Amino acid sequence: MKTVQLINNKIEIKEIPFFDNNFNQKGAIVKVIGCGLCGSDIVKIRHKSSFGNSTIGHEVVGEIVKIKSDTNFKVGDCVVVAHHVPCFKCIYCKHKNYSMCSNFKKSNIIPGGFSEYIFVSEMHLNNTVFLKPQNLSIIEASFMEPLACCIRAIKRANLMKNDNALVVGLGSIGFLMSQALTSYNIRAIGVDIIQDRINKIGNLNIENMLFQNDNTTSEKIKQMTSGYGVDCVFMTSGSKSAINFAIKSVRDGGKIVVFSSISDNFLGYANNEIYYRELTILGSYSPSPKDLQESLNLLEYKKVKVERLSIEYNIDDINQAVCDTIDNKIMKAFIKI
Repeated sequence: MKTVQLINNKIEIKEIPFFDNNFNQKGAIVKVIGCGLCGSDIVKIRHKSSFGNSTIGHEVVGEIVKIKSDTNFKVGDCVVVAHHVPCFKCIYCKHKNYSMCSNFKKSNIIPGGFSEYIFVSEMHLNNTVFLKPQNLSIIEASFMEPLACCIRAIKRANLMKNDNALVVGLGSIGFLMSQALTSYNIRAIGVDIIQDRINKIGNLNIENMLFQNDNTTSEKIKQMTSGYGVDCVFMTSGSKSAINFAIKSVRDGGKIVVFSSISDNFLGYANNEIYYRELTILGSYSPSPKDLQESLNLLEYKKVKVERLSIEYNIDDINQAVCDTIDNKIMKAFIKI
């Protein structure tokens, strides 16, 4: 069967043996219809953060073709699949740091989402596999996992109703984050340095979008927040300029949620700013199964709209999809298998 592998930081399409004959444990074989291309996949390629060979792809929609399970799933079900499952028992899980759990880190779908078929374990079926809602297209449903990551970040920020939140960077994640904040009754203000992204907002439930121009935009944000600045900044961009902009825009005593990786060739947040202004800097990475369910509900009931965010590519064109994403020609790619 065909699968995509990251070999020495280069994407290659490989033929590997189909694992049907090794189907001896509880779980299901899913024929993949398509898989979203995640920013973390791009990071592995651009920043050479993957060593040796690895598989990529985890925003999966597919059809169950074989199953051995105590769950209610059956052959023919169209499902949305996420890739990691926490143990719910360790010190990390007890403190709701699910993505730090060792079982979470090792419980991958096999061999990876950009494959003709994947195997998902019984643990996945019980926690991170969901029936695709009938009113969602395949591409819309593939946004379950990235939107759940946003939900996780919002929960970690522990904001109050009607708080002001700034989203720095309006790529696909920034659009998801802005809409998710609105759905939780938090006022979202989005900024980006690319004017075209702001022009494409259309009817995506986002009201307050600004072109990022450092001091001018920071002052406008202050005006929008009674002179204080925002209660929280969500960093969906990790550039040095974005960090400086966040510091200028957050109120004293406010929070900054780091939601993007950065290259390690520059320092991060200034210690004295954090100390004297009592800022809280926290990271947020990956969702829990409960976040995945909430995400799918927001998509199903159109509280978050994604129909215009993704462009479809065939699996043989995945390298072009990566290049187009990096060059900001598209917001997000969906790889049809």
